[in-house]
Amino acid sequence: MEELLDLLVGWLWGPAMLVLVLGLGAYLTVKSGFWQFRFFGHSVKYVWSNLVRDKGEGKGILSSFEAFSVATAGAIGVGNIGGVASAIAIGGPGAIFWMWVTALVGFMTKMTEVALAVHYRSEKENGDTYGGPTYYLDKGWSGQLGLPFWKPMAVIFGIGILSSWVLTMQTFTVSESIAATFGVSQVAAATGVGIFMYFVVLGGIPRIGRFASYVVPFMAAFYLLAGIIIIIMNIAELMPALGLIFGHAFQPMAPVGGFAGAAVAMAIRMGVARGVYSNEAGWGSAPMAHATANVDHPIKQGMWGIFEVFIDSIIVCTITALVIIMSGAFESGEAGATLTLLAFEMEIGYWGVVIVTVGVVLFGFTTLTGWYAYYETILRHGFGDESAFAKFMLNVLKYGYPIPGWALVVYTQAVGMPTGTVWLIADITVAIPVYINLIALIPLCPKFFELLKHYNATELGILPVTDEIQKTNIFWEEGQSFKSY
Repeated sequence: MEELLDLLVGWLWGPAMLVLVLGLGAYLTVKSGFWQFRFFGHSVKYVWSNLVRDKGEGKGILSSFEAFSVATAGAIGVGNIGGVASAIAIGGPGAIFWMWVTALVGFMTKMTEVALAVHYRSEKENGDTYGGPTYYLDKGWSGQLGLPFWKPMAVIFGIGILSSWVLTMQTFTVSESIAATFGVSQVAAATGVGIFMYFVVLGGIPRIGRFASYVVPFMAAFYLLAGIIIIIMNIAELMPALGLIFGHAFQPMAPVGGFAGAAVAMAIRMGVARGVYSNEAGWGSAPMAHATANVDHPIKQGMWGIFEVFIDSIIVCTITALVIIMSGAFESGEAGATLTLLAFEMEIGYWGVVIVTVGVVLFGFTTLTGWYAYYETILRHGFGDESAFAKFMLNVLKYGYPIPGWALVVYTQAVGMPTGTVWLIADITVAIPVYINLIALIPLCPKFFELLKHYNATELGILPVTDEIQKTNIFWEEGQSFKSY
């Protein structure tokens, strides 16, 4: 089974995926004039100035910060702990270089999909807004450009996203860490996670937004502080660790200790796959949270997407990777969260294990609650929002949400499925919506550049405000037909 899954993952994350992920990100970067680098300071300043605001100036369910917190809660999860460790264990230290590359071009990919999700979102009578890839497929791909096949693409995207509900890595990794640290059974740990999850998701997207806005800053600071302390304690190992990362990004790494060795192709594959899994740039998931934001310009929310990828991949993932490589734990033959636990334990003992476990619990739990918002968005668009069947499916989601993750843990424990196999399954569930979303973005890039041009002129003042720019529709015009698949 593992060989078959590895073959399928190798095909899905092969050259075609690399061209889509890196190629589209590079195109957006060059076409925008390297906007994410030139105006990175502006983006951070804008985000920072809005961190404490409760509401923005537009319509939506959540404030920009709450929407960012939900999206960040979905992105900063077990991928930052177990996913990074898995990338190193399989692809070697060189995989981290390709994770960085994926993030740097992913700044613009995330900004584009977030901005388009806000532009093409739909508003209910009560002012609540919903959007995401299925919406910009509907309104942009089909309604504006008249392109065919939007419905099959939207259905496949929806199935791909919903499959991660059934085959979620979050409950598995959280329960795995709790079991390893405190000596309880993984099934018992998964049961506890499921019960606590009900207290959050039963309140719907507003409660999820409030929960994420409280927990995300704390969980990131808690984990990062511990990682930085370890790096400072072993500062002499920093340059050798960076040498391994850059050196083996372009040349294979031989086996050492329990590490089986890795080819360059594997380093690239794992770096890109785990990079997308971690920061979700191009996945199409985070735009569904950002579309609920109370914001008056799509590009403004897009800047939150840049900041999100920066925090996730450049900060959190890098610290995890450096701790693992600098400690030498990657040579142990371990993988997933167990490898990260080992690395922290080697450096600061039992408290390192506790810190990682708490980090995994917080990261994984906030991801689980954050993704609830994505599943709700898919179901609302897919089944007509106010239809009786849509309401039935939303109730199934609300009251049955923790069950699939719990069932996966029970199954893996019953059959003895290794952690590496479960991560291969996760790679498959990620690949399907990524393909659909990136393909959907390609013909919509001109609309993004139109929105960016408007922002550059009206907000940054680096372009003249022409008649053409003044006529730019910042949001999808009211009264446009809205179809349901």
